[in-house]
Amino acid sequence: MKPDIALLAILAARIVSAIKIPDNVQKFYDRAKSGRCEGTDKLKGGFFDQDGDGVKGQWSYCQKFVEKKAIFIHGPNTFANMDIDCDGNQSTLQDRRCSCPDGQKCDTQGETAFKKRVQKVSGGRIKDLNPNIHPYVVFGNYGGYSPTFDPEAFGIRPLSVMAVVCGKKLIYGVWGDQNGDDDEHPLVGEASLSLATACFGTDVSGESGHDETDVLYVAFTGDDAVPTSANWAAKSFEEFEESITEIGNELITRLPSSP
Repeated sequence: MKPDIALLAILAARIVSAIKIPDNVQKFYDRAKSGRCEGTDKLKGGFFDQDGDGVKGQWSYCQKFVEKKAIFIHGPNTFANMDIDCDGNQSTLQDRRCSCPDGQKCDTQGETAFKKRVQKVSGGRIKDLNPNIHPYVVFGNYGGYSPTFDPEAFGIRPLSVMAVVCGKKLIYGVWGDQNGDDDEHPLVGEASLSLATACFGTDVSGESGHDETDVLYVAFTGDDAVPTSANWAAKSFEEFEESITEIGNELITRLPSSP
């Protein structure tokens, strides 16, 4: 099969569109990674970064150094991995990396948790987020298992801008989906295919993510974190990323570089 040259060109452009990590963000990354998230800094713990690891859930939603300003996923002296989410509208710019291999059962859903909100905020221009275009993060844990965590209870708004430090780059995304209870354990650390590609290149797919727990996911509190002027109907990752970069640059100033 011949490679899709046009698609390869789009993916190559996506990889180089990432932002160099600002000094304050890098210093926050280094400080926040060390140690544990404990006491009032730990909003909820007991989560896992992967199923079946046989280890008590040691990941948490944390506000260390950023109380009431932001929330990030934290593990023991580490952050989180990045599984790949292909949920949402894939009717345009179909990427074969989100296709389910023949004979295998995949977990891809035809819609995201915020489908109706997306339709409203976009003025009906799109039906849902597209994992091939919109860099979204899966954040929060809901369902019949335990523990669960609702970011909205702590001031995080659906579709708000998030900062993701991955692959020695800074990517802006939006809170676009939720972790459900369809796995053995309540998991954390997942993002859309477009965001993962910007982080780690084209080797990632719906069936193969980034296993190292070095990815920092940061959500910001308040209504001002919601990008009301975002280009939700963008035709590419680059178009959408450009439309949320200004607000992202403002939000990351909340991350302290020193105590």
